[in-house]
Amino acid sequence: MKFISWNVNGLRACVKPKTDDAGNVTSKGFEAYFKELDADFFCLQETKLQAGQIDLQFDGYQSYWNYAEKKGYSGTAVFTRHEPLGVTYGIGKEEHDHEGRVITLEYPDFYLITCYTPNSQDTIKGELKPRRLGYRMTWEDDFREYMMRLDKNKPVIMCGDLNVAHEEMDLKNPKTNHNNAGFTDEEREKMTTLLGSGFLDSFRMLYPEQVTYSWWSYRMRAREKNTGWRIDYFITSDRLRDRIADAKIHTEIMGSDHCPVELDLK
Repeated sequence: MKFISWNVNGLRACVKPKTDDAGNVTSKGFEAYFKELDADFFCLQETKLQAGQIDLQFDGYQSYWNYAEKKGYSGTAVFTRHEPLGVTYGIGKEEHDHEGRVITLEYPDFYLITCYTPNSQDTIKGELKPRRLGYRMTWEDDFREYMMRLDKNKPVIMCGDLNVAHEEMDLKNPKTNHNNAGFTDEEREKMTTLLGSGFLDSFRMLYPEQVTYSWWSYRMRAREKNTGWRIDYFITSDRLRDRIADAKIHTEIMGSDHCPVELDLK
């Protein structure tokens, strides 16, 4: 089975093919990439949609959408070839479930979760930490509890933009980014805690020394220079370890400031 996860940073914009000033195609558009990747499950984050704003369907797939109450913000979706036993939106916590960040699909032998983790955001002038870090810590604890509760029943496959570079090798400039959003000690420790709770980082398990990024700022020609961060993941229950055939980061695919990541299960 093939799983794909992609933060599209606005699906309506990502759907369209893109060209540079010289007329060269820089992105073939979401539909072309969707068909090329040919996944069983295709999970999206940061769709930035409300219901009815896009008509996007693919033969053989069902789709599920979770929209943020705030327009043009957050949002997740899943396209699947396999009808789920059930679908859950959010994690059952009122304080977290207004931003469309989580969809869970239940299958006979696993749960699939797509997640767009809240960004701890910029540091306020005069402060030492990102301004939404406190909320992010609450989210991390509640989301881990949610995953662990599911994991007691059957294995979990969780993917998405988790907005944290876990190790120094997961971003280009760790020293200058220390304590910036996504690379605070607190966020990294929460990822360590999650991975110590019966879960594993599929890409890092297979490729412990490989330096590859999944997100690049739109500023300062960051993607061209490969000044990036690895913040998009497939996290699975540890007991799926022997079923993991491969994990990939599709740096060749354009159309967003993130690229798709992949998990292949035996």
